[in-house]
Amino acid sequence: MKIRVATYNIHKGVSSFRSTPRVLALKKAIGAFDADVVFLQEVQGRHDRYQARYGEKVRTPHHHWPEKAQHEFFAGENLHAAYGMNAVYDHGHHGNALLSGFPISNQNNHDVSDHAYEQRGILHCVLETPSGNVHCYVVHLGLFEVSRRRQTDALVQCVQDSARPDEPVIIAGDFNDWRNTLSDCLRLKLGVVEVFDELERPARFGARIGDIVRNAAGREKRLVPARTFPAALPWFRLDRIYVRGFKVEQAEVLHGPQWARLSDHAPIVANLQLA
Repeated sequence: MKIRVATYNIHKGVSSFRSTPRVLALKKAIGAFDADVVFLQEVQGRHDRYQARYGEKVRTPHHHWPEKAQHEFFAGENLHAAYGMNAVYDHGHHGNALLSGFPISNQNNHDVSDHAYEQRGILHCVLETPSGNVHCYVVHLGLFEVSRRRQTDALVQCVQDSARPDEPVIIAGDFNDWRNTLSDCLRLKLGVVEVFDELERPARFGARIGDIVRNAAGREKRLVPARTFPAALPWFRLDRIYVRGFKVEQAEVLHGPQWARLSDHAPIVANLQLA
């Protein structure tokens, strides 16, 4: 079975500058992924202020704000949707979401907030595919490294408790792990690979020299995720897709001015083959 997946931090459906609604454009962009499963972070479940200013009763078609929650609006009639509410405030709430072309047989949201100033969660969904169950985990980790380490431990425990070692797993989202300190832990404890691990990518001259030195010393190739932030000119490696039980056929970051108008993060899309 082949499956196409994407992960995208949508910045709550508003632009990075002036916080202008981009929900209609985001729905079109998500549809253009042509993905079977989409992992979304910073999804606005409710926002009363934007609804009052840009809602369907207000004549602002370009800056339209739907009455439905964003994950329901993006899913439309063709996709199944799950939402994990993380951050709650007086005028609304936001969290992670999963859109799926496959039925979602089970969903659970795990609170992994590390302190009072950041509400974070892991949304676990079980998909019913023609080849059996696939476990999906939508992740958005904290801004502080010590928090991310504890949240990664919670992620590992969550996967070990909910998915058998022989079951396929997809973990995707915004890890905020710009120094790439968490990947080795996930590879070792969960047996996952990041989608760019197995792909040959054009290397800069300095990177090629580094590979030559490592080969001469008998050391393994340095594995690094793709750059996804900021969307206009990605430099930081924040967003990831980790898989177990799949062969990675293709993966790419979608970036440039058109994506920078939608969110501060660039999306990743990947084609997978069930092993």
